[in-house]
Amino acid sequence: MPPIGFIQDDLDLKLLVLYIMDRAAGPIKFLQLFELALCDAGVDYFSLSQAVEHMVATGQLSKEDDRYTITEKGRRNSQICESSLPRSVRRHCDENLVKVNEALRREAQVRSQIMDNADGTATLCLTLEDGSSPLLHMALLAPSAEQAQSWAEVFQRDPSALYLSVTRLLDGPKSPKGEPV
Repeated sequence: MPPIGFIQDDLDLKLLVLYIMDRAAGPIKFLQLFELALCDAGVDYFSLSQAVEHMVATGQLSKEDDRYTITEKGRRNSQICESSLPRSVRRHCDENLVKVNEALRREAQVRSQIMDNADGTATLCLTLEDGSSPLLHMALLAPSAEQAQSWAEVFQRDPSALYLSVTRLLDGPKSPKGEPV
């Protein structure tokens, strides 16, 4: 029985990974990469995990925590070999990357970090950026890590609401004519 899909061997799979990683807007988790690579029926979890680990070992990808990024070596290889991937596979990857890249960009622009304090409280640091510069950077003392986590989740869902509330508060009350009171 002939193989299914355009990805027929390990080299094809590595080219697909390089193509995806070269176009990802930021570091991605393995499961995100797997979902993106499923654009072809020839991809399976086990083969992909082996290919990715080999690409990390050979310096084409780097891994930090649970996220992968493409290296300069990998980027060069991707650009040299991308035409080897069938056009339909590249087009499908590009379509799938739109949603992932949107989420990666938003994740990079809206961040929260919780730091536990020795007295049982927690410090919540919130950051909102517009892509090139910070719009808001705030540190709040929370009575517990659980409360800080709750505040972080609210911020992540609608960061602009906090930004607008802070700017309105700083603008102060206005008279009916729009002048500060």
